[in-house]
Amino acid sequence: MKIFFLCTFSIFLLSAFEQAAASAHYDKILTHSRIRARDQGPNVCALQQVMGTKKKYFSTCRNWYQGAICGKKATVLYECCPGYMKMDGTRGCPAVAPIDHVYGTLGIVGATSTQEYSDISKLREEIEGRGSFTFFAPSNEAWEQLNSEIHRNLIDNVNIELYNALHHHMVNKRMLTKDLKNGMTLVSMYNDQKLLINHYPNGVVTVNCARIIHGNQIATNGVVHVVDRVLTAVGNTVQDFIEVEDDLSSLRAAAITSDVLDILGKPGHYTLFAPTNEAFERLPRGVLERIMGDKVASEALVKFHILNTLQCSEAITGGAVYETLEGNTVEIGCDGESLTVNGVKMVKRKDIVTSNGVIHLIDQVLIPDSAKQVIELGGAQQTTFTELVAQLGLTSSLRPEGQYTLLAPLNGAFSDDTLRMDQRLLRAILQNHIIKVKVGLNELYNGQELETIGGKLLRVFVYRTAVCIENSCMVRGSKEGRNGFIHIFRQIISPAEKTLHEMLKNDKRFSVFLSLVKAADLDDVLSRPGEWTLFVPTNDAFKGLTDDDKAILIRDKNALRNILLYHLIQGVFIGSGFEPGVTNILKTIQGGKLYLKTVNDTLLINELKSRESDLMATNGVIHVIDKLLYPADVPVGNDQLLTILKKLIKYIQIKFVRDSTFKEIPLTFYKPIIKTYTKIIDGRPVEVTEKKVTEERIIQGPEIKYTRITAGGSDNEENLKKLLEEEVTKVTKFIEGDGHLLEDEEIKRLLQGAGTEYTKVTKVIEGEPQIIEREIKEVHLEEAPVRRVPPRRTQGGAARRRTRLAHS
Repeated sequence: MKIFFLCTFSIFLLSAFEQAAASAHYDKILTHSRIRARDQGPNVCALQQVMGTKKKYFSTCRNWYQGAICGKKATVLYECCPGYMKMDGTRGCPAVAPIDHVYGTLGIVGATSTQEYSDISKLREEIEGRGSFTFFAPSNEAWEQLNSEIHRNLIDNVNIELYNALHHHMVNKRMLTKDLKNGMTLVSMYNDQKLLINHYPNGVVTVNCARIIHGNQIATNGVVHVVDRVLTAVGNTVQDFIEVEDDLSSLRAAAITSDVLDILGKPGHYTLFAPTNEAFERLPRGVLERIMGDKVASEALVKFHILNTLQCSEAITGGAVYETLEGNTVEIGCDGESLTVNGVKMVKRKDIVTSNGVIHLIDQVLIPDSAKQVIELGGAQQTTFTELVAQLGLTSSLRPEGQYTLLAPLNGAFSDDTLRMDQRLLRAILQNHIIKVKVGLNELYNGQELETIGGKLLRVFVYRTAVCIENSCMVRGSKEGRNGFIHIFRQIISPAEKTLHEMLKNDKRFSVFLSLVKAADLDDVLSRPGEWTLFVPTNDAFKGLTDDDKAILIRDKNALRNILLYHLIQGVFIGSGFEPGVTNILKTIQGGKLYLKTVNDTLLINELKSRESDLMATNGVIHVIDKLLYPADVPVGNDQLLTILKKLIKYIQIKFVRDSTFKEIPLTFYKPIIKTYTKIIDGRPVEVTEKKVTEERIIQGPEIKYTRITAGGSDNEENLKKLLEEEVTKVTKFIEGDGHLLEDEEIKRLLQGAGTEYTKVTKVIEGEPQIIEREIKEVHLEEAPVRRVPPRRTQGGAARRRTRLAHS
């Protein structure tokens, strides 16, 4: 906590200077180090040294708090800040280091090898004399790490090679760290060679990717910065390096095919993670051929290896995410001395510096999602799904040129029973998880229907914090590939097959509830198309209910409807679609409120646990409960009813107000589904209204009667004309026996009311009425503008539109 306070305080203290010194990150971090070490005396800086190495850093708050750099434990050191020195018998570093010329300053900062080489190469006289120089002086360890052959060649030719090499480390003007701006290019004193400066937010300053480890040691004729390696000459461009490097011929071919190579020849500050030929050889042959044969995929592949910022290895002291030219991100980090990409050690050679960037050679090819086939997007948590898709032969359905969406359940969603299923059944289940079109997360909306390759329609439900398809909700991790999206789901998706009424009828657990629904004339509501959430009490909720009690309930239909409709909500609400631990207040059809929330993956309704949730129906969803629900704010005015309810409901106190009555709930809350959409006819948009028409045929007597029943709507003569004008609306009915043709006027009278929401056709024969068939048909009414169909001509004149009706 103390460390955290110091970091926060120091940031606050320096915030006033940030605008003025926007690039002086090194100096800010140095100031932090002084604050951390103030208990050690004046002018002392706290550093972190990576255990097992000689690498030391003035650390960021993050590294300091973690006590580690590049994942390795770091110990704390206290040293004199640059420019100060100790005095015998005193705390801290109270003395100012002596100021000398550059040659003498090399000795003060401990760069004795550079000092010695300056002497033997005849550079000493120059750096002791008049002028204003900046010397990036390699440390003694830097000279020891230099390639032995290069080192030997320098020593063997001190007057030319060594002298030129040292001049390459010098600039002919004084440049303090605050003057070294990120992306700056300096001209060295040898042959105008370039020195590329990078100044990173973590305080690291690099020169041609060599890190300044001791900066700003002022000299009388300049300044000395100690660096951790001998500077190498900057090559040409990244493109130039790729074109001549034999080990990058595969990358070169991909870059040429995708037209990316030329980008790397332009000015910029790039970082290229360049896969070697060996890395490309490790790819499955089919994958490599597919990507190389697809220009879009190959371009994505190459660009995924390029950052638009220059990241030297020494600047990376912890993991950070960077955007690639492809558009997605990679995580660049370090593990000790090794660079990592997405957590994997794969860098074989670091810091090949060019005039427009830096190259790191890697031994793996990075394949972005955008270059993968959709089935290849599955991660470690979806292997069961992707392996089953392959094993059951569904991979062949996912053509590279097609567009698909995979709805991939997590591995844990597949139970042992599921995996032991007949393969034909399992294949059908998997087909329900492959959508025929490519649909991204931001393209999904509530009420949307998605068709699977198996021909099923899946419904989409969008909630405040969740997106669900049928009974299963998404988890994070959606990805877009070359030919589709993959979305991750908690459970196997089960498309609905039956209505709410059919589900209740087919499950004996709900027989009592269903009988009450029928007695309240509500069974029709649960049979028709709609979007409902129904909380269904099992028979256990009605234990103790006698036949007499049930008769009393049924007798008061208004009270019964109030109780039952308190279990019904407009809209489909999936239990796993609720934000965990948050109460959701939903209004029931009865008018009261239900309080829903999920706790530990269990749905609670008015604090009652759902025993089974998310049973999907074609017109809604069922959540199973073992208690009868009742609106606590609604009083009961009947002693008998109160007694019955108290038998069934013990978890709340039911109010009693004598002679109070339940409000009447008309069934107007239910309306047939009417869909309006636009289609193009003759190049013109036309509004089309789709209505459901129910036809009931009742057999009773020998005569035929047609009656019209209107349930809303204002259809008129014009609508009828439109129907008759469309050839596709010709009606032909065959009912037993010989028939005769009816003229248009007869049809008009017969079908008066056509286009209304309901048309009831009754056939009467002797005996009791009996409904033998109910079918739902779709009537399409096209609203203006509408296409007129010209009458068909024959030799004898205009043809007459006729409908055949047969009599027995």
